[in-house]
Amino acid sequence: MGGDFGPRVVIPASVDALKRHPRLTLQLVGQQTVLAPLLADSLKKRSDKSLSSRISIIDAENVIANDERPSHALRKRRDTSMYRAITQVAEGQAQACVSAGNTGALMALGRFTLKMLPGIDRPAIITAIPSVNGISYMLDLGANVDCSAEHLLQFAIMGSVMTRAVEGIEEPRIGLLNVGAEEIKGNEQVKLASRLIREHGGLNYIGFIEGDDIFTGKVDVVVCDGFVGNIALKSSEGVARLIGRQLRLSFTRSLWRKMMAMLVSPVLEEIRAHIDPARRNGASLLGLQGIVVKSHGSANRQCFGYAIDQAVAEVQMDVPGSINRQLESQIS
Repeated sequence: MGGDFGPRVVIPASVDALKRHPRLTLQLVGQQTVLAPLLADSLKKRSDKSLSSRISIIDAENVIANDERPSHALRKRRDTSMYRAITQVAEGQAQACVSAGNTGALMALGRFTLKMLPGIDRPAIITAIPSVNGISYMLDLGANVDCSAEHLLQFAIMGSVMTRAVEGIEEPRIGLLNVGAEEIKGNEQVKLASRLIREHGGLNYIGFIEGDDIFTGKVDVVVCDGFVGNIALKSSEGVARLIGRQLRLSFTRSLWRKMMAMLVSPVLEEIRAHIDPARRNGASLLGLQGIVVKSHGSANRQCFGYAIDQAVAEVQMDVPGSINRQLESQIS
């Protein structure tokens, strides 16, 4: 029910996902009077009648608003669609929750309902970002605007485990985002975090990185607090849109340029696909005892589908279990 477009995007994206993943079943949690007609319409447009047996509706009367405080969401949680969706995971009725709703409420309800993995204090939002060599992972992206050095160490461990599980990288390279690469740079929190990560052992820590290193492929995991990470992510998304817009304008200013655009369109599409942040929609809340994936609130049908795909991949790879096993061996 959340996000800018609500079930008008979520329902057709869900039906599309059923076609992509033959073993997937989905539960749509929200107001049945709203969801049922939209679901019937989406299924009607599909020729495969078997899809209806793999998707169901769980009625929930109330919806958490996008601007609602997490504390208020916790107090009124019982009848909300977000709480009921997360509860399905907590009770073993579902293996993952995907939501485009209020990020703060999702984190608070996830922490309250699913609980944290042993050794982890706070959940962190992580997502894939484009780099020269393919992709890297970055966390935290907004769940925690104030972090201690110990929290950054925990983020480094979780990011390393997830990258190893999802990408198959044996020793992911970890970088700590800072205002300079020199050891003397940064505030006391970042300096202490660097020391803790370096002394921890079991992590392939390469040291501080600067903002322009995020996309060079120098590291596989970028660690930062949520304040810095959210600004860096949103800035990169803005730059990606700017590049796309400028390319479109440049190739439509004359007939000759339009002809050139037709010739190089496969190359332009390849570039657009690589830098388009929407293609990596689906940020995971790491550290919870269950899988919760946050979609952009502005996601369209295709982009929300990417968030579902992310949840499917994490279920198949048992990301929380992998993190828990790594924590058991690394965190005393």
